[in-house]
Amino acid sequence: MNVRRLIPSAAVASATVLGLTALTACSASSGGGKNSDGKLAVVASFYPMQYLAEQIGGDHVAVTNLTKPGQEPHDLELSGMQTARMQSADVALYLKGLQPAVDDAIQQSEIKAKVDAASLTHLEKHGTEVGGHAEAHDHGHGGEGGQDPHIWLDPVKYAEVAEGVGKAFEKADPDHAAAYKKNTATLVKKLDGLNKRFEDGLKNTRSKVFITTHAAFGYLAERYGLTEEAISGLDPESEPSAARVKDLQNMAKADGVTTVFYETLVSPRTAQTLAGDAGLKTAVLDPIEGITGTSKGDDYIQVMDANLTALQTALGAK
Repeated sequence: MNVRRLIPSAAVASATVLGLTALTACSASSGGGKNSDGKLAVVASFYPMQYLAEQIGGDHVAVTNLTKPGQEPHDLELSGMQTARMQSADVALYLKGLQPAVDDAIQQSEIKAKVDAASLTHLEKHGTEVGGHAEAHDHGHGGEGGQDPHIWLDPVKYAEVAEGVGKAFEKADPDHAAAYKKNTATLVKKLDGLNKRFEDGLKNTRSKVFITTHAAFGYLAERYGLTEEAISGLDPESEPSAARVKDLQNMAKADGVTTVFYETLVSPRTAQTLAGDAGLKTAVLDPIEGITGTSKGDDYIQVMDANLTALQTALGAK
């Protein structure tokens, strides 16, 4: 995927030095990385990883999210304090390819358990058009695609990741392996239920095509027989060409699209412009990269259910 504002390697190295210096004072009392309560210290790169860690770890983990609520995770740059906290963790849970600064810092760290969510399921290459409609109708605008990291928006793939994280926690903290195994099973059951709701809720719809600001929902579209048409590619802040906008306007008319979706952490301006020019509605489809006061729910499951309702409305669920 396109990468924006890569943190310079020198800055990463400097932050790492700061982190190691700060760690010296606290390592003696941290029990080899565990916090003062003896809990497994987990650093999560952004909200979907935090959610997994908290659901699976329960009372036996202390989770730190490197991405603050409301912060666009692709743009994360680590402070010296964040790097220090990462260095003192037992487990780093991240999604390689989404946050370059995190990838660099984890590679340079001495954390024993580095859990890359991307390695726990299968990633695919996606462009600006993804799904069954893309295969059946060649509009000639698939666009340049890269490895799509948005696996958490497919409940089935997210469940695969959850199972891998559970096993990693069992290995990192054998004393509480039974609890991690039980919590993982509970979470997977929740995700299975979510998947069933999406399957049933999107089975019969008037349209199968939806437009988003950036290509975050490709896995979801493929899972449920839909087609995502993205204004931009995998980079949420890239500007679309005039030709792409015109193409989407024509496609919307041909395929009966009613709504242009925008997301919570990125400006809705592009979506509003396209919708206004084409006489379409706008609505939120949340990629759940963070939970904020504007999120339609307090956690991953609730926001995904809100996404399902939004899709059903836009696609004309029967």
